[in-house]
Amino acid sequence: MQLQDYLRIVRRQIVVILSGLLIGVSVGAVVAMLTPQRFEASTQMMVTVQLSETASPTERAQATGYATQIVQTYRDVVTSSLVLDRVIEDLGLSASPSDIAAATAVSSELNSSIVTVQVRDTNPGQAARIANGIAESFTAVVADTLESRGQETPFSIRVVTLQAAQVPTTPIAPNMPLSLAIGAVIGLGLGLAAALLRSLLDQRVRSQSDVEAAVPVPLLGRIPFDTGTEERPLAISSAPQSARAEAYRALRTNVHFLFRENRGVFVITSSGPGEGKSTTAANLALAFADAGHRVALIDADLRLPRVAEYFGIEGGVGLSDVLVGRVRLNDVIQRWGRSALFVLPAGTVPPNPAELLGSSAMEELVQAASAAFDVVIIDAPPLLLVTDAAVIARVTTGAILVAASGSTPAGRLSAAAKSIEAVGATVLGTVLTKAPSGRRDPAAQAAAAAGAPR
Repeated sequence: MQLQDYLRIVRRQIVVILSGLLIGVSVGAVVAMLTPQRFEASTQMMVTVQLSETASPTERAQATGYATQIVQTYRDVVTSSLVLDRVIEDLGLSASPSDIAAATAVSSELNSSIVTVQVRDTNPGQAARIANGIAESFTAVVADTLESRGQETPFSIRVVTLQAAQVPTTPIAPNMPLSLAIGAVIGLGLGLAAALLRSLLDQRVRSQSDVEAAVPVPLLGRIPFDTGTEERPLAISSAPQSARAEAYRALRTNVHFLFRENRGVFVITSSGPGEGKSTTAANLALAFADAGHRVALIDADLRLPRVAEYFGIEGGVGLSDVLVGRVRLNDVIQRWGRSALFVLPAGTVPPNPAELLGSSAMEELVQAASAAFDVVIIDAPPLLLVTDAAVIARVTTGAILVAASGSTPAGRLSAAAKSIEAVGATVLGTVLTKAPSGRRDPAAQAAAAAGAPR
């Protein structure tokens, strides 16, 4: 995946990512509020070397660096049981030496003879008492341990307290800003991981690259989402200046390149219901009529016809009646207004739609319409519900597959294309409906720059 793919995932899954961030921050806040307060008290001690009056110049030179060297050893002594047992006894504590050692931090800077002891406890007074107790116990241990040595050498070790521990007034934990920051980082990471996982598991087509990966044919049109589609399906006539109407005109331009001998018969279908095939067929027919072509729009969705409703015409008699020989084509095809568009509604709902659409009568009707009109647009049922569209596509220039952005699964779209090809028909291209408004995806921009159908 390229950077633009990850950015597209972030845009699509922004709600998931922000939810993860919010949950992380909330958990961080809860953890901080439930964490008991902890206080830290510190004391500082200095290790010094006292020289005897009889010390030689060499011994005096050695003593200068001895204090800083011995500090590194004494750091471990501070938290030893030798020191802490005295603290426990003096203060009457119930804790073990290991418990106190775990709550104690001992540090000293490089080449320094100063030792800093920090003690943490939920009780601020207790923290100060333990810190001071450690300083007193450590001083006594050093004095007792090195007392005999001080009699045999020209110098002796002495520990003095530079700063006694004071009772802290401000807790060092919980640290609300730190907890919120950690929660935010973890939540954001989990949100991004969830977004990536959802994108990998989500097989619905959303962009030109998704559609072309499912069906390797050109994307002929990208129709933007419009909340008013249900109330105003015919954008070409009701809102000719809208982005949706312009998209249908762009689709018309691309479909025009598919003409054979300056004519074209096209089946408009989809893999499933609700993907916009009927509105695409109707608006494409209107766009061709507006461009001066003589157009026939045939509603071949005999199970769920919509064309008559869209155009506000009588649909009780139509295609099915022509196919059974009840009426002639010229008697029922209706001119829409003063345009060059003629509409053939579905007519009476028959008990055997597939047989009628696959009959020789249907083939003869398509041939007659092709001879009489420049463009014939056939609105056919969804492919994965019935085989009607594939049957019709055999006697036409080819089929155009409609897919809805964020709704049509890529696998279902691919299966629909294969069902058309299985009967020897051709998938000429695809149309992506309900596409998000705004910038086109990078693949569409590249195709437009190269002059390819989009």
